[in-house]
Amino acid sequence: MFTSSSDKITRDFFDSILIEPRYIDSDLPTTDVEIFGQKFSTPIMTAALSHLGSRGKESASFIEEKAKNGMIVYAEAAAKSNTLHWVGMGDDQELEDIIATGAKSVKIVKPYADNKEVFRKIEHAVMSGCVAVGMDIDHAFNGNGDYDSCFGIPLRPKSSAEISEFVQAAGVPFVVKGVLSASDAEKCAKAGCKGIVVSHHHGIIQYAVPPLMVIGDILKAVGNDVDVFVDCGIVSGMDAYKCLALGAKAVSVGRHLMPLLKKGSDVVSQRINDMTAELASAMARTGVHNLNEMDASVLRFRQF
Repeated sequence: MFTSSSDKITRDFFDSILIEPRYIDSDLPTTDVEIFGQKFSTPIMTAALSHLGSRGKESASFIEEKAKNGMIVYAEAAAKSNTLHWVGMGDDQELEDIIATGAKSVKIVKPYADNKEVFRKIEHAVMSGCVAVGMDIDHAFNGNGDYDSCFGIPLRPKSSAEISEFVQAAGVPFVVKGVLSASDAEKCAKAGCKGIVVSHHHGIIQYAVPPLMVIGDILKAVGNDVDVFVDCGIVSGMDAYKCLALGAKAVSVGRHLMPLLKKGSDVVSQRINDMTAELASAMARTGVHNLNEMDASVLRFRQF
């Protein structure tokens, strides 16, 4: 069962970070970024959400029955904002429909107990045109001291050797989501992963350390060969700025966008664009001309 404690701790940590303006020698910045060999207009990405459609039991309460599948609306918004789109659990046809929107996408596969299904999902994602594929490792256990399951499908933790096998099978960049320690990050790097998502999966474990509290240790563990992304609790361009200044390649926004899906892809895209504009404003006010110049020295930390 998801709890709010980790979310609140994460929000408090975000709000404890202050920004030091630097106006001299500054100018209008660019937010362009290259991820997995693809060029995007913003480092503010979507998050790997699931089950936002109007398909029977998978319907979400905030999607009207007559509305278009929310997963497709979500993808359309990412395509319109020219940002990388992340896709969570769903059937094969839904993924193909998402790719058809033109959204450059990363498919995140659950840690199924049956590795044959993991490999099948990886193969389908690559054949469908995903620019990368990955796994959310933090969905292996439930809150009752047992292995987890999702929609009746058994899940299991994965070993370093298994992660390495998934990396080799993918043939495209492989990403592990749910990394919240330097230990796991180092194992991902050794397994050949090209990206990790620092995330506690909306409080899947209580009292989890905030992603930004451990990102420095994670960056040291993986070096320059692994892109580090941040997920959880990002609701503004200022939040994104703080993540990027601390070394993240890009950030994912999910639950903040979910209530907008019923209003259509244009509204969701506009919110992404507004957050990007807020990010650009913070960059201009701190003398950062592009994302390669992001500088943690402009950040100040209140006592947390």
